[in-house]
Amino acid sequence: MGWAIYHNPDCGTSRNVLAALHASGIAPRIIEYLRSPPDRSTLKELIAGTGLPLRGVISEHGTPFHQLGLDDPSRSDDELVEAMVRHPILINRPIVVGPDSTQLCRPSDVVFDLLNGRAGGDLKREDGAPFLRDEPISGSASELRVTLEEARLPVDDLEQTGRHFFAYRTLGDTQVGFGGYELYDGDVLLRSVVVTPNARSTGVGRNLVPLLMRRTFDRGARRAFVLTTTAKSFFERLRFEPIDRTTAPPAILATRQAAGLCPSSAPLLMRRITL
Repeated sequence: MGWAIYHNPDCGTSRNVLAALHASGIAPRIIEYLRSPPDRSTLKELIAGTGLPLRGVISEHGTPFHQLGLDDPSRSDDELVEAMVRHPILINRPIVVGPDSTQLCRPSDVVFDLLNGRAGGDLKREDGAPFLRDEPISGSASELRVTLEEARLPVDDLEQTGRHFFAYRTLGDTQVGFGGYELYDGDVLLRSVVVTPNARSTGVGRNLVPLLMRRTFDRGARRAFVLTTTAKSFFERLRFEPIDRTTAPPAILATRQAAGLCPSSAPLLMRRITL
């Protein structure tokens, strides 16, 4: 089977993914699904192929999701699929079908999971920010510790269990940042998020965080929390909202970050994770 993309030309993420495929030497079959929507059986096959829960493949923003009452958790999968068939704008995008697997490529960097490293050197999105690749690393990695120390971020608990970290690089293999998380069922604490000095003001940060959240979503997280002393406005631009610590889940408050490594004055912010 060849490559195909369920594409919305009005969506920046979809355009970026299509550009990445072309830059990697792939000319996919382009299916503008708003003009030629998949039938019920094809849609169900696509959703199953992504490996995501059905609600992960529904687009909420800019769609009739709320007007149709699809935010009601009692709505069955059959009802959700029926709504997507009737209103294809609800189908999240872009879905890319490769020779061996299918992926909902949100954020757009996820397309490189399908490409097995194929890319024609550095590549940038429409907004000028570089595409990113993430690589799992150990909390004992010296470059992680040094970068966090230079940014005055906590390092005392890096090697404790339950911590997961990534190094972020451009497609041309330039190191641009790090990020990590601690997962507590459906809640996740994002931590150790830092952009290297050479990559600041390039858009790396605003794309690193969504990629980090996507990795946590794939592991079951549905709400993200972050503690920060200096980057509150940055996270608010990413739709995080400050919350009172007394309303936070006990597991988040019990983390070493919340219990002492971050000052008690550090704001706690939260957002739902949606794709």
